[in-house]
Amino acid sequence: SEKERLVHAKEMSIAQLREIYEKALKEVGETNAQIFEIHMMLIEDEDYNESIDNIIENQMVNAEYAVAVTSDNFASMDDSYMKARAADIKDISNRIINNLSDEISVINDSEKMIVCADDLAPSETVSLDKDKVLAFVTAYGSSNSHTAILARNMNIPAVIGVGEEFLEKIQDGMQMIVDGYTGEIYIEPDKETYENYQKKKQEENEKR
Repeated sequence: SEKERLVHAKEMSIAQLREIYEKALKEVGETNAQIFEIHMMLIEDEDYNESIDNIIENQMVNAEYAVAVTSDNFASMDDSYMKARAADIKDISNRIINNLSDEISVINDSEKMIVCADDLAPSETVSLDKDKVLAFVTAYGSSNSHTAILARNMNIPAVIGVGEEFLEKIQDGMQMIVDGYTGEIYIEPDKETYENYQKKKQEENEKR
């Protein structure tokens, strides 16, 4: 029964990734959208699936646990290809686990906002509504990650890897300025800083 649940969750994951791939094609171009083709291929990867099946059979655990353990195991492998794909494996594993437990995070808010999170997976980044998301800030990650590259191509200002301590200072409803060029973040900026950045933003829009 766990294996059947897994098959269903994987089918749902591939269908979602197809939609994300189509959205990425329009917003960030074919080269950057290819990552989601790789994600679809990784869901079908023989070694990945064999590991999950073996854990379900031998340890008599649920599919969620087997996927999570496999994801962790692949991240710590010596294989250079799999090491390079660790973030992608984590992304697809989280998607499968969310589909197993019927949890999909979607931002449904009419207000424009800055998204602050521990980390954002590439698929979550592409799924963001550019009209509502003004910028995003993450505690972890690096400036050359897929997430950062996608943000640049989507013209969403982003500051990646600010650390947990900084993120803890931020509360819902605060006003904030995120400068994607310099990596500076202003929490509750004073009037002068706010007006300077409004001017910069206007100039940037005109250039575009």
